Amino acid sequence: MSDPVSLYYRELGDRSKPTLCLLHGLFGSSSNWMGITKLLQEEYHIIVPDLRNHGRSEHRSEMDYAVMTEDVLALIGRLDLQNVYLLGHSMGGKVAMRAALIQPEWIGKLVVADIAPVTYAERFALIFQGLSSLSLNQLKNREQAYQHLAKSVREPSVRDYLLQNLVKQRSGWGWRFNLPVLQHAMPSLAAFPDAQQRSYPGDVLFLHGERSDYITDAAQPVIQALFPHHRRRVLNGTGHWLYAEQPHLFAQAVRYFLK
Repeated sequence: MSDPVSLYYRELGDRSKPTLCLLHGLFGSSSNWMGITKLLQEEYHIIVPDLRNHGRSEHRSEMDYAVMTEDVLALIGRLDLQNVYLLGHSMGGKVAMRAALIQPEWIGKLVVADIAPVTYAERFALIFQGLSSLSLNQLKNREQAYQHLAKSVREPSVRDYLLQNLVKQRSGWGWRFNLPVLQHAMPSLAAFPDAQQRSYPGDVLFLHGERSDYITDAAQPVIQALFPHHRRRVLNGTGHWLYAEQPHLFAQAVRYFLK
């Protein structure tokens, strides 16, 4: 395994307060959490990294949960953080779960947002098709990219989410995420690593959207085996992007669990 990536991160709040680390999902970045940090930074010291191959963090050819977990644990160690509350959404939720299983003594409590420690069927083929077929060297403006993605990505909110990563540089338009590496890594990212009979002894909250199918009853035996002290809560009126759809309700649920 190569050396960990020194992750770009945002730091908010008072270091004298409990530390909450937020991990974004696939195609995301630390900026996705800014609405939530505004609601929680009075009560917590907040760390929000960009995971490798996303945002402002380094691009590497290696991309799986083993290396992403090492990146996050290296950041926690470098900042000398203790008893961290770890919250991850989707892919970031899988990183958070693995970090808690690998280094349980570092993690005070765990919040997993709309993901389970199981393997999922491929869900992103159309998104990759749309992103890969966009000719960045011929792109004139952001609206042109939006219209192009509409052919593959129906939901306007998902197009908006993806296009947060489209940036204009001196040499032209580019993506903040490492598109070819992410596409190649999808079989690994859709799975969850073998826990090797580990379990996390701390308290865990699985938050999932009422309209989402990412956490089902079929996943319950695996969740119970790995996280025996967990609880589940459904956020009404939300889908997979629950923290963006109902930020106040999401922050309230996190606050209530962590207190």
